[in-house]
Amino acid sequence: MSLNEVKVVALAHEAFEDLELWYPVLRLREEGVRVHIAGEKAGMVYHGKHGVPVTTDIRYDEMDPGTYHGLIIPGGWAPDKLRREERILDFVSQLNQQGKPIGEICHAGWVLISAGIVQGRRVTSTPAIRDDMVNAGGQWRDEPVVVDKNLVSSRRPPDLPIYMKTYIDRLKAYCDQHKG
Repeated sequence: MSLNEVKVVALAHEAFEDLELWYPVLRLREEGVRVHIAGEKAGMVYHGKHGVPVTTDIRYDEMDPGTYHGLIIPGGWAPDKLRREERILDFVSQLNQQGKPIGEICHAGWVLISAGIVQGRRVTSTPAIRDDMVNAGGQWRDEPVVVDKNLVSSRRPPDLPIYMKTYIDRLKAYCDQHKG
């Protein structure tokens, strides 16, 4: 299936993990997916933990769950800021209710916790937030990638190849099921 008509949004904020944002964005774009980077303002420049910049395309409040087929949440320190944005949490919750693929890696699990979608789900993350995931009701696994329905979670940058292969497969499956 071609992903040329598919749209995914990736969240950005200051101190995102560079590879955990850029690797997924580039892999999705290679597949033909239109990826929009969302931030506090359109045209805003955020810098990753290692200094790599990203410029946002849209504002958080422009993210429409009816427009996007999936979501990518990078780790780093950005998730601690992202989880404070009610409009992000609402967006995550709505995508989850619609069964749309949500990709999270490393510290991005904090956003899922704050959106209230971890309870009873199989997940992984960086081991640093394992207790947070478990205390939120998640069934934490120390595996490179864990899939629970629409949720695709991963641990850290060395897991990116299998994480993105799995996320893209999940995105294709979702789009195949929801044609027309």
